Amino acid sequence: MEFLLYLAMIPALGITAQWIAWRTRLPGILLLLVFGMALGHFIEPDHFLQDLTGGNDLAGPRLLFPLVSLSVAVIMLEGGLSLNLKELRESGRSAFRLCTVGALISCIGATIAAHYILDFGWRLSALLGAILVVTGPTVIGPLLRQVRPSKRVGTTLKWEGIVIDPIGAVLAVLVFDQLMMHSNQPSLGSATFMLFETAMVGTGLGIGGGLLLVFAFRHYLIPDHLQGVASLAIGLLIFAISDHIASESGLISVTVLGLWLSNSTSLNVESIIEFKENLRTLLIGCLFIALGSRVNIEEVIALGLPGLIFLAVLILLVRPVSVYLSLIGTSLHLREKAFIAGMAPRGIVAAAVSSVFALEMESLPANLAIEGANHLDTVTFLVIFGTVATYGLAASPLAKFLGLSQDRNDGILIAGADAWTRDFAQEFKKLGLPVLLVDTNYNKVAKARIAGLDAVCANILNEHVREDLELNGIGKLMALTQNDEVNSLAVRECQTLFGSANLYQLTFRKQNRHSQRGLTRNLMGRELFEPELTFSKMEDFHEVGATFKTTTLSKNYTYHDFIEHYRNGAKLLCVIDEFKKLSVNTVEHQLQPTEGQTIIALVSSTVIPNRHEAKNSDPTPLV
Repeated sequence: MEFLLYLAMIPALGITAQWIAWRTRLPGILLLLVFGMALGHFIEPDHFLQDLTGGNDLAGPRLLFPLVSLSVAVIMLEGGLSLNLKELRESGRSAFRLCTVGALISCIGATIAAHYILDFGWRLSALLGAILVVTGPTVIGPLLRQVRPSKRVGTTLKWEGIVIDPIGAVLAVLVFDQLMMHSNQPSLGSATFMLFETAMVGTGLGIGGGLLLVFAFRHYLIPDHLQGVASLAIGLLIFAISDHIASESGLISVTVLGLWLSNSTSLNVESIIEFKENLRTLLIGCLFIALGSRVNIEEVIALGLPGLIFLAVLILLVRPVSVYLSLIGTSLHLREKAFIAGMAPRGIVAAAVSSVFALEMESLPANLAIEGANHLDTVTFLVIFGTVATYGLAASPLAKFLGLSQDRNDGILIAGADAWTRDFAQEFKKLGLPVLLVDTNYNKVAKARIAGLDAVCANILNEHVREDLELNGIGKLMALTQNDEVNSLAVRECQTLFGSANLYQLTFRKQNRHSQRGLTRNLMGRELFEPELTFSKMEDFHEVGATFKTTTLSKNYTYHDFIEHYRNGAKLLCVIDEFKKLSVNTVEHQLQPTEGQTIIALVSSTVIPNRHEAKNSDPTPLV
């Protein structure tokens, strides 16, 4: 196979695996590893690169791992950009203890388990224990988006997943240096100095890069279209310089850089985050495919029962013990601790670090050679595969069992709290669907609360408001304000929360639809209901007596019967099937309700004449 074709296959397989994961709701990393190992069964990258470089055994790893390291740097930079210091007020103590006390307990537990179960020597066991401290945002992030646990639990796990990666990598470097390279004369003073140097170099360069970029952005020295690329270039350069000065300090530097940028006041990093998110998705796919293809399936199977027991001990004993002991005295209650104890999948950092150290140990002279070193990356990949499969499949049922997540994400976030909107929301509440109203008008919000609805007086366009909303069980946005521009902006700002398929807004007023006064169509969400049902029309129908009605269809009372009953005075809005899955009627996709489904419709007690204002007028838009 040509090298060009091989390079093209890796991202194609990566995106395919992630697409299948999205469709099937399976853990994406799990499918990426499966695809990677399947590719490695036919094409082993090390052998491929060895042939291309004239038979050099180390050519493959020497070429591959620097690229892996830079890719991991990009992923960690994006992770740092997602950290908000305000979240620490609620989750800071818990995350800190998980990343310190919890990490130490995990390292000790994994070390003991590796020694007695896998029959590794103490030095190799300690190195493996240090590597397996990490969890990783590449796995935690997608699982949290899928499960959507309570906010406090989600932010705690997010901070742990991002912060513990550089901690675990640095810990692994310390263990490798002291127990592998200086096994005869390990020195506590040397280890302490190395730890201090790594932390200072990584933190200092990260802050320095952040100050440089913030200064350049605030003084408009870098144009908008170059900001994403500039932050990427600076991040990679800082990572390489930091790693050159102090091994593995680069992960600290890029994490600090991202954290500094995301928490700088009066600095818009949305374009940078969007650029990094797309790049991260591509890199995660490529990395797991490439590294997974290096795994020898026969060697993984050869670990046999001891390997499975080691994996079980990590999941059922080491993680719960580390979580419960480290979180003693925190504000988290028992159910929240139980969920955190059931979430510790390993990700790309563990894979990359173990592969690098395995290569380093293969290069050691005979007098420093370590028995079983060739199994280091094999065991690590077994743990990655096993933890991703276990936690990925168990996370949602566990969160629901513990009462930290809704069974489904069919709830609705509604922008607007006008009279007809409140009555509409009541129908969702009657059906047991979570619904939350957001409006800047306190009187409207107060009326919604009096009516028993969950409502927040805030601006949906405010980033901090969106971050503070309790969206457990909510998976759709309906923008129902009287302002077309606000609706479109709400759709745009909530895209990362719900995805474009779950963003709906009222159709534009006639004056805005075909003129330069309105927004272009590509800025809109999915148009709700029918082409003529603007905010003004909905309000007019409601004011002249139209009501929202929820009806379950049957063989004896079909949708046709329902329409005939109201003499064509009914407007279909939503359909809920037998499994309580909500479908919204849109202009582009008109629903056809069937027997057994429940519909929500706007109906008139009396037929509104065609000449009535509610049918014929479309008031002048607000200026």
